[in-house]
Amino acid sequence: YGGMGLDFSYNIAVAEELGNIRCGGIPLAIGVQIGMSTPALTRFGSDELKKQFLAPTIAGDFVASLGISEVGTGSDVASIKTTAERKGDEYIINGGKMWVTSGSQADWMCLLANTSKGPPHRNKSLICLPMNLPGIHITKKIDKLGMRSSDTTQIIFEDVRVPSKNLIGEEGMGFTYQMLQFQEERLWGVATALTALENTIQETIDYTRQREAFGRPVLHNQAVHFRLAELATEVELLRSLLYRTLALYLEGNDVTKLASMAKLKAGRLAREVTDSCLQFWGGMGFSSEVLVSRFYRDFRLMSIGGGTDETMLSIICKYMETLPKK
Repeated sequence: YGGMGLDFSYNIAVAEELGNIRCGGIPLAIGVQIGMSTPALTRFGSDELKKQFLAPTIAGDFVASLGISEVGTGSDVASIKTTAERKGDEYIINGGKMWVTSGSQADWMCLLANTSKGPPHRNKSLICLPMNLPGIHITKKIDKLGMRSSDTTQIIFEDVRVPSKNLIGEEGMGFTYQMLQFQEERLWGVATALTALENTIQETIDYTRQREAFGRPVLHNQAVHFRLAELATEVELLRSLLYRTLALYLEGNDVTKLASMAKLKAGRLAREVTDSCLQFWGGMGFSSEVLVSRFYRDFRLMSIGGGTDETMLSIICKYMETLPKK
């Protein structure tokens, strides 16, 4: 379908390199294209669907988006309300999606919708939805704290008709497919954060080395150079967790627990690194001119998007068998 046939380790290598881009929005957009909206199609889609949607997405001729979250429904994927009712050889879609990255420019959406009234984990399906169909309304582009170069939209569906052949894999398996997609999404996010955090620390070292306060460089204060050493150690530990998780994933193992741990740690460490480093920049850190202030805003999303910290903790507890039964 136009790809290189490489394993997922190459995605992670690319993600790490994209961390050198001086904002979070561009790596996010590329990640949606190659690691969030397409894994289920690649793994479970029909040959016809792959030719229609995957091949032009790989070629860069199509922009892809992922439709999961809704107004009032974010990390609780099982509670989405959007429906895709089967009538003949079509699905009729009603509802809406929120926080859709690349939503206003997308050519198609990997849409999660309820296709039956069964149990919430077995009544959902993933559908390839062309975004030029009648009844699709992009209501607004969302003004955000960070990731400001990223196009994020709210979208409403009113009696949108899509061929039933656009179903990815089996009907009712959408929740399971999406949980698998989430693992790649979370690992991608961790990888993009790694390089960005390293760069933030290095630029803070460079700045505090030349910036003087009370007759000596700011870096010469033990509170500063010790703290930067601690942060660099934490980033390196996160890299080791990412690579261990990746190795197990490539061997075909279920890495949900480790991917959730890595995602949790990345979100919290992103906040810790950017907050600590911004402090060492002083007033300059509060300006929009420097990288640390942008990453302070952009990487706040790490603890929210793709599953909140609290959702990651619940998943980890489930695998540790410490989560209370309902």
